[in-house]
Amino acid sequence: MKNKKDLSKFRETVIEKYPNKVAKKRAKGIVNNDPENIPEIQANIRTIPGIITQRGCTYAGCKGVVLGPTRDIVNITHGPIGCGFYSWLTRRNQTTTTSDAEENFITYCFSTDMQDSNIVFGGEEKLKQAVREAVELFNPKAIGIFSTCPVGLIGDDVHKVAEQMMEEYDNKINIFGFSCEGYKGVSQSAGHHIANNQLYKHLIGNDDTVKGSTKYRINMLGEYNIGGDAFEIERIFEKCGIELVATFSGNSTISSFEQAHTADLSLVMCHRSINYVAEMLETSFGIPWIKVNLIGADSTAKALRKIAAYFEDEELIAKVEEVIAEEMKDVEAAREAVLPKTTGKTSMLFVGGSRAHHYQDLFEELGIRTVAAGYEFGHRDDYEGRRVLPSIKIDADSRNIEEITVKRDEKRYKERMTKEKLEEIQKQVDLEYNDYKGLMPQMEKGALVIDDLSHHEMDKLIEMYKPDIFCAGIKEKYVVQKMGVPLKQLHNYDSGGPYAGFKGAINFYNDISMMVSTSIWKEVKAPWEKEEMVQAVYAY
Repeated sequence: MKNKKDLSKFRETVIEKYPNKVAKKRAKGIVNNDPENIPEIQANIRTIPGIITQRGCTYAGCKGVVLGPTRDIVNITHGPIGCGFYSWLTRRNQTTTTSDAEENFITYCFSTDMQDSNIVFGGEEKLKQAVREAVELFNPKAIGIFSTCPVGLIGDDVHKVAEQMMEEYDNKINIFGFSCEGYKGVSQSAGHHIANNQLYKHLIGNDDTVKGSTKYRINMLGEYNIGGDAFEIERIFEKCGIELVATFSGNSTISSFEQAHTADLSLVMCHRSINYVAEMLETSFGIPWIKVNLIGADSTAKALRKIAAYFEDEELIAKVEEVIAEEMKDVEAAREAVLPKTTGKTSMLFVGGSRAHHYQDLFEELGIRTVAAGYEFGHRDDYEGRRVLPSIKIDADSRNIEEITVKRDEKRYKERMTKEKLEEIQKQVDLEYNDYKGLMPQMEKGALVIDDLSHHEMDKLIEMYKPDIFCAGIKEKYVVQKMGVPLKQLHNYDSGGPYAGFKGAINFYNDISMMVSTSIWKEVKAPWEKEEMVQAVYAY
Protein backbone atom coordinates (compact mmCIF):
# COMPACT_ATOMS: atom_id res chain seq x y z
CA MET A 1 0.00 0.00 0.00
CA LYS A 2 1.33 3.45 -0.83
CA ASN A 3 1.53 6.11 1.85
CA LYS A 4 -1.46 8.20 2.85
CA LYS A 5 -0.41 11.23 0.79
CA ASP A 6 -0.88 9.22 -2.40
CA LEU A 7 -4.62 9.02 -1.69
CA SER A 8 -4.94 12.71 -2.47
CA LYS A 9 -3.86 12.06 -6.05
CA PHE A 10 -6.77 9.78 -6.79
CA ARG A 11 -9.45 12.33 -7.66
CA GLU A 12 -7.33 14.20 -10.21
CA THR A 13 -6.10 10.95 -11.75
CA VAL A 14 -9.50 9.33 -12.10
CA ILE A 15 -11.55 12.27 -13.42
CA GLU A 16 -9.15 13.14 -16.23
CA LYS A 17 -10.71 10.35 -18.29
CA TYR A 18 -14.19 11.88 -18.00
CA PRO A 19 -15.53 14.60 -20.32
CA ASN A 20 -15.20 18.05 -18.69
CA LYS A 21 -18.83 18.40 -17.62
CA VAL A 22 -18.93 14.88 -16.17
CA ALA A 23 -15.57 15.38 -14.45
CA LYS A 24 -16.82 18.48 -12.61
CA LYS A 25 -19.85 16.60 -11.36
CA ARG A 26 -17.96 13.48 -10.29
CA ALA A 27 -15.27 15.47 -8.50
CA LYS A 28 -17.87 16.64 -5.97
CA GLY A 29 -18.59 13.02 -5.00
CA ILE A 30 -14.93 12.19 -4.31
CA VAL A 31 -13.33 13.75 -1.23
CA ASN A 32 -10.37 13.20 1.05
CA ASN A 33 -11.66 12.88 4.57
CA ASP A 34 -10.89 15.16 7.49
CA PRO A 35 -12.68 14.01 10.67
CA GLU A 36 -11.96 17.31 12.42
CA ASN A 37 -13.34 19.45 9.59
CA ILE A 38 -15.88 17.29 7.77
CA PRO A 39 -15.89 18.10 4.02
CA GLU A 40 -19.14 18.37 2.09
CA ILE A 41 -19.77 15.52 -0.33
CA GLN A 42 -22.23 15.40 -3.20
CA ALA A 43 -24.63 12.50 -2.68
CA ASN A 44 -28.12 11.27 -3.59
CA ILE A 45 -27.98 12.59 -7.15
CA ARG A 46 -28.72 10.61 -10.30
CA THR A 47 -25.92 8.53 -11.76
CA ILE A 48 -24.56 10.04 -14.98
CA PRO A 49 -25.80 8.05 -18.01
CA GLY A 50 -23.09 5.84 -19.47
CA ILE A 51 -21.31 5.33 -16.14
CA ILE A 52 -21.53 1.79 -14.75
CA THR A 53 -22.89 2.17 -11.23
CA GLN A 54 -23.25 -0.17 -8.24
CA ARG A 55 -26.78 1.02 -7.58
CA GLY A 56 -30.09 -0.77 -7.72
CA CYS A 57 -33.49 0.72 -8.51
CA THR A 58 -36.36 2.08 -6.43
CA TYR A 59 -38.25 -1.20 -6.75
CA ALA A 60 -35.20 -3.10 -5.46
CA GLY A 61 -35.07 -0.91 -2.35
CA CYS A 62 -38.77 -1.30 -1.61
CA LYS A 63 -39.49 -4.93 -2.41
CA GLY A 64 -36.02 -6.44 -2.34
CA VAL A 65 -34.60 -4.76 0.76
CA VAL A 66 -37.38 -3.71 3.13
CA LEU A 67 -40.25 -6.12 2.41
CA GLY A 68 -38.22 -9.00 1.00
CA PRO A 69 -37.16 -10.47 4.38
CA THR A 70 -40.74 -10.77 5.71
CA ARG A 71 -42.07 -14.22 6.58
CA ASP A 72 -45.84 -14.24 6.26
CA ILE A 73 -46.65 -11.51 3.71
CA VAL A 74 -47.20 -12.61 0.11
CA ASN A 75 -45.18 -10.02 -1.84
CA ILE A 76 -46.39 -9.89 -5.46
CA THR A 77 -44.27 -8.14 -8.08
CA HIS A 78 -46.55 -6.57 -10.67
CA GLY A 79 -44.28 -6.56 -13.70
CA PRO A 80 -42.06 -8.75 -15.89
CA ILE A 81 -40.72 -11.93 -14.34
CA GLY A 82 -37.14 -10.62 -14.42
CA CYS A 83 -37.95 -7.96 -11.84
CA GLY A 84 -39.48 -10.54 -9.51
CA PHE A 85 -36.55 -12.89 -9.87
CA TYR A 86 -34.02 -10.10 -9.37
CA SER A 87 -35.47 -9.21 -5.96
CA TRP A 88 -36.00 -12.80 -4.78
CA LEU A 89 -33.52 -14.25 -2.24
CA THR A 90 -30.52 -12.50 -3.85
CA ARG A 91 -29.51 -11.01 -0.49
CA ARG A 92 -29.66 -14.36 1.35
CA ASN A 93 -32.27 -13.10 3.84
CA GLN A 94 -33.13 -15.94 6.21
CA THR A 95 -36.31 -16.77 8.10
CA THR A 96 -37.41 -19.38 10.59
CA THR A 97 -40.71 -20.23 12.23
CA THR A 98 -41.44 -21.42 15.75
CA SER A 99 -43.80 -24.15 14.50
CA ASP A 100 -44.88 -25.86 11.29
CA ALA A 101 -48.25 -24.13 11.61
CA GLU A 102 -46.71 -20.72 10.90
CA GLU A 103 -46.52 -19.44 7.34
CA ASN A 104 -43.17 -18.82 5.68
CA PHE A 105 -43.45 -17.48 2.12
CA ILE A 106 -39.88 -16.25 1.63
CA THR A 107 -38.93 -19.22 -0.54
CA TYR A 108 -41.60 -18.32 -3.12
CA CYS A 109 -41.24 -15.82 -5.97
CA PHE A 110 -44.62 -14.17 -6.68
CA SER A 111 -44.99 -12.25 -9.96
CA THR A 112 -47.71 -11.36 -12.43
CA ASP A 113 -45.21 -12.11 -15.24
CA MET A 114 -46.47 -9.27 -17.46
CA GLN A 115 -46.32 -9.95 -21.21
CA ASP A 116 -46.49 -7.67 -24.28
CA SER A 117 -50.28 -7.85 -24.38
CA ASN A 118 -50.50 -6.64 -20.76
CA ILE A 119 -48.32 -3.66 -21.61
CA VAL A 120 -50.62 -2.75 -24.50
CA PHE A 121 -54.01 -3.46 -22.91
CA GLY A 122 -53.20 -3.03 -19.21
CA GLY A 123 -52.38 -5.54 -16.49
CA GLU A 124 -54.85 -4.79 -13.70
CA GLU A 125 -57.06 -7.80 -14.42
CA LYS A 126 -54.02 -10.06 -14.45
CA LEU A 127 -52.98 -8.59 -11.10
CA LYS A 128 -56.42 -9.27 -9.61
CA GLN A 129 -56.20 -12.86 -10.80
CA ALA A 130 -52.74 -13.19 -9.21
CA VAL A 131 -54.16 -11.99 -5.88
CA ARG A 132 -56.99 -14.52 -6.13
CA GLU A 133 -54.53 -17.32 -6.83
CA ALA A 134 -52.35 -16.28 -3.89
CA VAL A 135 -55.37 -16.32 -1.56
CA GLU A 136 -56.55 -19.69 -2.86
CA LEU A 137 -53.14 -21.33 -2.54
CA PHE A 138 -51.75 -19.71 0.61
CA ASN A 139 -54.56 -17.91 2.46
CA PRO A 140 -52.17 -15.19 3.71
CA LYS A 141 -52.93 -12.56 6.33
CA ALA A 142 -51.52 -9.83 4.10
CA ILE A 143 -50.49 -9.21 0.49
CA GLY A 144 -48.14 -6.51 -0.76
CA ILE A 145 -48.21 -5.43 -4.42
CA PHE A 146 -45.12 -3.78 -5.93
CA SER A 147 -45.05 -1.65 -9.07
CA THR A 148 -42.22 -1.97 -11.58
CA CYS A 149 -41.18 0.39 -14.40
CA PRO A 150 -43.71 -0.75 -17.06
CA VAL A 151 -46.56 -0.52 -14.54
CA GLY A 152 -45.81 3.15 -13.97
CA LEU A 153 -45.48 3.80 -17.68
CA ILE A 154 -48.84 2.26 -18.65
CA GLY A 155 -50.73 3.59 -15.62
CA ASP A 156 -51.86 0.43 -13.80
CA ASP A 157 -53.10 1.51 -10.35
CA VAL A 158 -51.91 -1.02 -7.76
CA HIS A 159 -53.53 0.93 -4.91
CA LYS A 160 -56.96 0.80 -6.55
CA VAL A 161 -56.58 -2.91 -7.23
CA ALA A 162 -55.55 -3.49 -3.60
CA GLU A 163 -58.68 -1.69 -2.35
CA GLN A 164 -60.93 -3.63 -4.73
CA MET A 165 -59.44 -6.97 -3.69
CA MET A 166 -59.81 -6.15 0.00
CA GLU A 167 -63.49 -5.48 -0.60
CA GLU A 168 -63.76 -8.76 -2.49
CA TYR A 169 -62.45 -10.58 0.59
CA ASP A 170 -64.56 -8.56 3.07
CA ASN A 171 -61.46 -6.80 4.44
CA LYS A 172 -60.31 -10.04 6.07
CA ILE A 173 -56.96 -9.83 4.25
CA ASN A 174 -54.78 -6.72 4.47
CA ILE A 175 -53.84 -5.89 0.87
CA PHE A 176 -51.76 -2.81 0.05
CA GLY A 177 -49.72 -1.44 -2.84
CA PHE A 178 -46.36 0.28 -3.32
CA SER A 179 -45.76 2.84 -6.08
CA CYS A 180 -42.09 1.86 -6.30
CA GLU A 181 -41.45 1.97 -10.06
CA GLY A 182 -37.74 1.41 -10.63
CA TYR A 183 -37.10 4.76 -12.31
CA LYS A 184 -38.87 6.78 -9.61
CA GLY A 185 -35.87 7.92 -7.59
CA VAL A 186 -32.12 8.37 -7.62
CA SER A 187 -31.46 4.86 -6.31
CA GLN A 188 -32.90 2.12 -4.11
CA SER A 189 -32.99 4.72 -1.31
CA ALA A 190 -36.26 6.07 -2.74
CA GLY A 191 -37.73 2.57 -2.45
CA HIS A 192 -36.81 2.40 1.23
CA HIS A 193 -38.69 5.64 1.86
CA ILE A 194 -41.76 4.42 -0.05
CA ALA A 195 -41.72 1.11 1.86
CA ASN A 196 -41.42 2.91 5.21
CA ASN A 197 -44.43 5.10 4.38
CA GLN A 198 -46.65 2.15 3.51
CA LEU A 199 -45.58 0.10 6.53
CA TYR A 200 -46.69 3.01 8.70
CA LYS A 201 -49.97 3.52 6.83
CA HIS A 202 -51.04 -0.11 6.55
CA LEU A 203 -49.41 -2.17 9.32
CA ILE A 204 -47.82 -0.31 12.24
CA GLY A 205 -50.26 0.24 15.10
CA ASN A 206 -52.92 -2.21 13.94
CA ASP A 207 -52.68 -4.41 17.07
CA ASP A 208 -52.35 -3.12 20.64
CA THR A 209 -51.60 -6.57 22.06
CA VAL A 210 -48.52 -6.63 24.29
CA LYS A 211 -46.80 -10.00 24.02
CA GLY A 212 -43.86 -11.26 26.04
CA SER A 213 -42.06 -9.32 28.74
CA THR A 214 -43.20 -5.82 29.60
CA LYS A 215 -39.84 -4.82 31.09
CA TYR A 216 -37.30 -4.06 28.34
CA ARG A 217 -39.18 -3.87 25.04
CA ILE A 218 -37.32 -2.76 21.90
CA ASN A 219 -37.65 -2.59 18.11
CA MET A 220 -34.70 -3.38 15.84
CA LEU A 221 -34.82 -1.18 12.73
CA GLY A 222 -32.67 -1.66 9.62
CA GLU A 223 -31.61 -5.28 10.24
CA TYR A 224 -32.42 -7.62 7.35
CA ASN A 225 -31.14 -11.01 8.57
CA ILE A 226 -28.59 -11.51 5.83
CA GLY A 227 -26.77 -14.78 6.43
CA GLY A 228 -28.64 -15.20 9.74
CA ASP A 229 -27.50 -11.93 11.40
CA ALA A 230 -30.88 -11.42 13.10
CA PHE A 231 -30.75 -14.89 14.65
CA GLU A 232 -27.48 -14.00 16.40
CA ILE A 233 -28.89 -10.64 17.53
CA GLU A 234 -32.04 -12.35 18.82
CA ARG A 235 -29.87 -14.83 20.74
CA ILE A 236 -27.96 -12.04 22.46
CA PHE A 237 -31.08 -10.06 23.37
CA GLU A 238 -32.77 -13.17 24.76
CA LYS A 239 -29.67 -13.94 26.83
CA CYS A 240 -29.79 -10.41 28.29
CA GLY A 241 -33.54 -10.62 28.96
CA ILE A 242 -34.39 -7.96 26.37
CA GLU A 243 -37.72 -8.40 24.57
CA LEU A 244 -37.51 -7.87 20.80
CA VAL A 245 -40.96 -6.71 19.71
CA ALA A 246 -40.31 -6.15 15.99
CA THR A 247 -37.46 -6.30 13.52
CA PHE A 248 -37.69 -4.21 10.35
CA SER A 249 -37.48 -6.47 8.48
CA GLY A 250 -35.28 -9.51 9.10
CA ASN A 251 -37.30 -12.64 9.92
CA SER A 252 -40.30 -10.35 10.48
CA THR A 253 -44.01 -11.09 10.71
CA ILE A 254 -47.18 -9.10 10.21
CA SER A 255 -48.01 -9.24 13.92
CA SER A 256 -44.58 -7.87 14.87
CA PHE A 257 -45.06 -4.91 12.51
CA GLU A 258 -48.55 -4.31 13.86
CA GLN A 259 -47.34 -4.36 17.48
CA ALA A 260 -44.16 -2.30 16.96
CA HIS A 261 -45.80 0.71 18.61
CA THR A 262 -45.90 -1.14 21.94
CA ALA A 263 -42.09 -1.10 22.34
CA ASP A 264 -40.29 1.41 24.58
CA LEU A 265 -37.17 1.99 22.48
CA SER A 266 -36.19 1.71 18.81
CA LEU A 267 -32.65 0.79 17.75
CA VAL A 268 -31.60 1.97 14.29
CA MET A 269 -28.98 -0.11 12.47
CA CYS A 270 -29.17 0.95 8.80
CA HIS A 271 -29.91 4.65 9.15
CA ARG A 272 -30.62 5.27 5.48
CA SER A 273 -33.19 2.54 4.93
CA ILE A 274 -35.32 2.94 8.03
CA ASN A 275 -34.84 6.32 9.77
CA TYR A 276 -38.29 7.35 8.50
CA VAL A 277 -40.04 4.59 10.51
CA ALA A 278 -37.97 5.48 13.59
CA GLU A 279 -39.15 9.09 13.41
CA MET A 280 -42.76 8.07 12.73
CA LEU A 281 -42.81 5.79 15.78
CA GLU A 282 -41.52 8.60 17.97
CA THR A 283 -43.91 11.22 16.59
CA SER A 284 -47.03 9.03 16.77
CA PHE A 285 -46.37 6.87 19.82
CA GLY A 286 -43.54 8.50 21.78
CA ILE A 287 -40.90 5.80 21.23
CA PRO A 288 -37.39 7.31 21.23
CA TRP A 289 -34.78 5.97 18.81
CA ILE A 290 -31.04 5.63 19.17
CA LYS A 291 -28.38 4.73 16.61
CA VAL A 292 -26.54 1.45 17.22
CA ASN A 293 -24.17 -0.86 15.40
CA LEU A 294 -24.29 -4.60 16.09
CA ILE A 295 -21.58 -5.36 13.53
CA GLY A 296 -18.34 -5.98 15.45
CA ALA A 297 -17.86 -7.43 18.93
CA ASP A 298 -16.84 -4.13 20.52
CA SER A 299 -19.72 -2.34 18.76
CA THR A 300 -22.19 -4.97 19.96
CA ALA A 301 -21.00 -4.52 23.53
CA LYS A 302 -21.38 -0.76 23.15
CA ALA A 303 -24.94 -1.16 21.78
CA LEU A 304 -25.95 -3.41 24.70
CA ARG A 305 -24.60 -0.87 27.17
CA LYS A 306 -26.61 1.87 25.45
CA ILE A 307 -29.81 -0.18 25.89
CA ALA A 308 -29.04 -0.87 29.54
CA ALA A 309 -28.27 2.80 30.18
CA TYR A 310 -31.54 3.85 28.55
CA PHE A 311 -33.67 1.58 30.77
CA GLU A 312 -31.72 2.61 33.90
CA ASP A 313 -32.23 -0.78 35.48
CA GLU A 314 -29.41 -2.13 37.68
CA GLU A 315 -30.51 -5.70 37.05
CA LEU A 316 -30.28 -5.21 33.26
CA ILE A 317 -26.97 -3.32 33.52
CA ALA A 318 -25.46 -6.18 35.53
CA LYS A 319 -26.83 -8.83 33.16
CA VAL A 320 -25.49 -7.01 30.09
CA GLU A 321 -22.00 -6.81 31.62
CA GLU A 322 -22.18 -10.51 32.51
CA VAL A 323 -23.16 -11.44 28.93
CA ILE A 324 -20.45 -9.22 27.41
CA ALA A 325 -17.75 -10.72 29.66
CA GLU A 326 -18.85 -14.25 28.84
CA GLU A 327 -19.11 -13.71 25.07
CA MET A 328 -15.87 -11.73 24.74
CA LYS A 329 -13.75 -14.65 25.98
CA ASP A 330 -14.30 -16.57 22.74
CA VAL A 331 -14.12 -13.37 20.70
CA GLU A 332 -10.72 -12.39 22.10
CA ALA A 333 -9.34 -15.90 21.60
CA ALA A 334 -10.47 -15.90 17.96
CA ARG A 335 -9.12 -12.42 17.37
CA GLU A 336 -5.69 -13.20 18.85
CA ALA A 337 -5.45 -16.26 16.62
CA VAL A 338 -5.85 -14.28 13.39
CA LEU A 339 -4.21 -10.93 14.21
CA PRO A 340 -0.76 -12.03 12.96
CA LYS A 341 -2.33 -12.63 9.52
CA THR A 342 -4.48 -9.49 9.37
CA THR A 343 -2.63 -6.70 11.18
CA GLY A 344 -1.40 -3.97 8.83
CA LYS A 345 -3.59 -5.00 5.90
CA THR A 346 -5.81 -2.52 4.04
CA SER A 347 -9.45 -2.64 3.01
CA MET A 348 -11.87 -0.71 0.80
CA LEU A 349 -15.64 -0.79 1.40
CA PHE A 350 -18.26 0.31 -1.13
CA VAL A 351 -21.57 -1.16 -0.16
CA GLY A 352 -25.12 -0.40 0.90
CA GLY A 353 -26.37 2.28 3.23
CA SER A 354 -24.57 1.85 6.55
CA ARG A 355 -22.54 -1.28 5.83
CA ALA A 356 -19.54 0.60 4.44
CA HIS A 357 -19.42 2.28 7.85
CA HIS A 358 -20.40 -0.52 10.22
CA TYR A 359 -17.91 -3.05 8.87
CA GLN A 360 -15.03 -0.70 9.49
CA ASP A 361 -15.45 -1.61 13.18
CA LEU A 362 -14.84 -5.27 12.40
CA PHE A 363 -11.80 -4.43 10.28
CA GLU A 364 -10.43 -2.23 13.08
CA GLU A 365 -10.72 -5.21 15.43
CA LEU A 366 -8.53 -7.14 12.97
CA GLY A 367 -5.95 -4.37 12.70
CA ILE A 368 -7.00 -3.65 9.09
CA ARG A 369 -7.06 0.00 7.90
CA THR A 370 -9.99 1.13 5.77
CA VAL A 371 -8.42 3.53 3.28
CA ALA A 372 -11.44 4.14 1.02
CA ALA A 373 -15.18 3.78 1.53
CA GLY A 374 -18.52 5.00 0.24
CA TYR A 375 -22.20 4.24 -0.16
CA GLU A 376 -24.29 3.24 -3.16
CA PHE A 377 -27.40 5.09 -2.07
CA GLY A 378 -26.30 7.29 0.83
CA HIS A 379 -27.45 10.86 1.40
CA ARG A 380 -25.22 13.61 2.75
CA ASP A 381 -26.35 12.97 6.33
CA ASP A 382 -25.16 9.35 6.07
CA TYR A 383 -21.68 10.69 5.34
CA GLU A 384 -21.53 13.94 7.30
CA GLY A 385 -24.05 13.24 10.05
CA ARG A 386 -27.60 14.42 10.71
CA ARG A 387 -26.30 17.88 11.69
CA VAL A 388 -26.37 18.77 7.95
CA LEU A 389 -30.06 17.93 7.49
CA PRO A 390 -31.21 21.58 7.61
CA SER A 391 -28.84 22.46 4.76
CA ILE A 392 -29.94 19.66 2.38
CA LYS A 393 -32.19 21.01 -0.37
CA ILE A 394 -35.23 19.07 -1.55
CA ASP A 395 -34.66 18.12 -5.18
CA ALA A 396 -37.02 17.03 -7.95
CA ASP A 397 -36.37 13.33 -7.38
CA SER A 398 -37.23 13.56 -3.68
CA ARG A 399 -40.53 15.20 -4.61
CA ASN A 400 -41.47 12.03 -6.51
CA ILE A 401 -41.83 10.28 -3.16
CA GLU A 402 -45.04 10.71 -1.22
CA GLU A 403 -44.59 12.72 1.95
CA ILE A 404 -47.08 11.49 4.53
CA THR A 405 -48.21 13.56 7.49
CA VAL A 406 -47.51 11.83 10.80
CA LYS A 407 -49.34 13.11 13.87
CA ARG A 408 -49.40 12.20 17.52
CA ASP A 409 -51.82 9.37 18.27
CA GLU A 410 -53.79 11.04 21.06
CA LYS A 411 -55.09 7.74 22.48
CA ARG A 412 -51.89 5.71 22.33
CA TYR A 413 -49.08 8.25 22.58
CA LYS A 414 -46.99 7.65 25.69
CA GLU A 415 -43.88 9.61 26.57
CA ARG A 416 -41.37 6.88 27.39
CA MET A 417 -38.76 9.32 28.60
CA THR A 418 -38.47 13.09 28.76
CA LYS A 419 -35.97 14.91 26.56
CA GLU A 420 -34.27 16.20 29.72
CA LYS A 421 -33.80 12.66 31.03
CA LEU A 422 -32.44 11.48 27.69
CA GLU A 423 -29.96 14.35 27.64
CA GLU A 424 -28.87 13.44 31.18
CA ILE A 425 -28.19 9.83 30.14
CA GLN A 426 -26.49 11.09 26.99
CA LYS A 427 -23.86 12.82 29.13
CA GLN A 428 -22.93 9.48 30.70
CA VAL A 429 -23.28 7.24 27.64
CA ASP A 430 -23.24 8.37 24.02
CA LEU A 431 -26.76 7.16 23.17
CA GLU A 432 -26.85 8.92 19.78
CA TYR A 433 -30.48 9.73 20.52
CA ASN A 434 -32.13 11.00 17.32
CA ASP A 435 -28.67 11.24 15.87
CA TYR A 436 -26.24 9.59 13.49
CA LYS A 437 -22.75 11.06 13.27
CA GLY A 438 -22.13 9.52 9.86
CA LEU A 439 -19.28 7.70 8.19
CA MET A 440 -16.75 10.52 7.91
CA PRO A 441 -16.03 11.23 11.61
CA GLN A 442 -14.82 7.66 12.09
CA MET A 443 -12.56 7.45 9.03
CA GLU A 444 -8.94 8.54 9.27
CA LYS A 445 -7.67 11.83 7.92
CA GLY A 446 -6.85 11.69 4.21
CA ALA A 447 -8.87 8.52 3.56
CA LEU A 448 -10.95 8.51 0.38
CA VAL A 449 -14.72 8.85 0.61
CA ILE A 450 -16.47 8.22 -2.71
CA ASP A 451 -20.22 8.33 -3.32
CA ASP A 452 -21.76 6.10 -6.02
CA LEU A 453 -18.46 4.50 -7.05
CA SER A 454 -18.21 3.69 -10.79
CA HIS A 455 -16.41 0.75 -12.36
CA HIS A 456 -13.81 3.08 -13.84
CA GLU A 457 -13.09 4.56 -10.42
CA MET A 458 -12.98 1.10 -8.85
CA ASP A 459 -10.43 -0.06 -11.42
CA LYS A 460 -8.24 2.98 -10.67
CA LEU A 461 -8.49 2.44 -6.91
CA ILE A 462 -7.17 -1.09 -7.26
CA GLU A 463 -4.56 -0.17 -9.84
CA MET A 464 -3.18 2.70 -7.75
CA TYR A 465 -3.46 1.31 -4.20
CA LYS A 466 -3.88 -2.50 -4.46
CA PRO A 467 -5.85 -3.08 -1.22
CA ASP A 468 -5.61 -6.43 0.54
CA ILE A 469 -9.38 -6.87 0.44
CA PHE A 470 -12.24 -5.11 -1.37
CA CYS A 471 -15.85 -5.23 -0.13
CA ALA A 472 -18.70 -4.58 -2.57
CA GLY A 473 -21.43 -6.52 -4.40
CA ILE A 474 -21.93 -9.10 -7.14
CA LYS A 475 -21.47 -6.60 -9.99
CA GLU A 476 -17.94 -5.90 -8.82
CA LYS A 477 -16.95 -9.29 -7.44
CA TYR A 478 -15.42 -11.02 -10.46
CA VAL A 479 -13.87 -7.91 -12.01
CA VAL A 480 -12.02 -7.18 -8.76
CA GLN A 481 -10.93 -10.78 -8.32
CA LYS A 482 -9.55 -10.88 -11.86
CA MET A 483 -7.39 -7.92 -10.81
CA GLY A 484 -5.82 -10.09 -8.12
CA VAL A 485 -7.68 -8.73 -5.09
CA PRO A 486 -10.09 -10.84 -2.99
CA LEU A 487 -13.63 -9.43 -2.79
CA LYS A 488 -16.08 -10.05 0.02
CA GLN A 489 -19.71 -9.36 -0.80
CA LEU A 490 -21.30 -7.48 2.06
CA HIS A 491 -24.72 -7.35 0.37
CA ASN A 492 -25.22 -11.07 0.88
CA TYR A 493 -21.97 -12.37 2.45
CA ASP A 494 -21.40 -14.79 -0.48
CA SER A 495 -21.93 -18.06 1.39
CA GLY A 496 -20.82 -16.82 4.84
CA GLY A 497 -22.37 -15.31 7.91
CA PRO A 498 -23.75 -14.45 10.28
CA TYR A 499 -21.38 -11.55 10.89
CA ALA A 500 -23.44 -9.62 13.45
CA GLY A 501 -22.97 -9.87 17.19
CA PHE A 502 -20.28 -11.80 19.04
CA LYS A 503 -20.40 -15.13 17.21
CA GLY A 504 -20.74 -13.24 13.95
CA ALA A 505 -17.52 -11.37 14.70
CA ILE A 506 -15.71 -14.69 15.13
CA ASN A 507 -17.06 -15.89 11.77
CA PHE A 508 -15.86 -12.66 10.15
CA TYR A 509 -12.39 -12.87 11.71
CA ASN A 510 -11.91 -16.38 10.33
CA ASP A 511 -13.28 -15.63 6.86
CA ILE A 512 -11.30 -12.42 6.36
CA SER A 513 -8.03 -13.83 7.71
CA MET A 514 -8.33 -16.69 5.24
CA MET A 515 -9.04 -14.33 2.34
CA VAL A 516 -6.23 -11.83 3.00
CA SER A 517 -3.62 -14.54 3.60
CA THR A 518 -4.42 -16.69 0.55
CA SER A 519 -1.54 -16.45 -1.93
CA ILE A 520 -3.59 -17.44 -4.99
CA TRP A 521 -4.60 -13.80 -5.63
CA LYS A 522 -0.99 -12.90 -6.47
CA GLU A 523 -1.05 -15.51 -9.24
CA VAL A 524 -4.21 -14.22 -10.93
CA LYS A 525 -3.70 -12.63 -14.34
CA ALA A 526 -6.75 -11.03 -15.93
CA PRO A 527 -7.28 -11.30 -19.70
CA TRP A 528 -6.50 -7.60 -20.17
CA GLU A 529 -3.09 -8.13 -18.53
CA LYS A 530 -2.17 -10.79 -21.09
CA GLU A 531 -3.41 -9.11 -24.26
CA GLU A 532 -3.23 -5.65 -25.76
CA MET A 533 -6.43 -3.74 -25.24
CA VAL A 534 -7.81 -1.03 -27.56
CA GLN A 535 -8.88 2.05 -25.58
CA ALA A 536 -11.48 4.53 -26.83
CA VAL A 537 -10.64 8.22 -27.00
CA TYR A 538 -13.31 10.89 -26.39
CA ALA A 539 -13.77 13.33 -29.28
CA TYR A 540 -14.31 16.46 -27.16
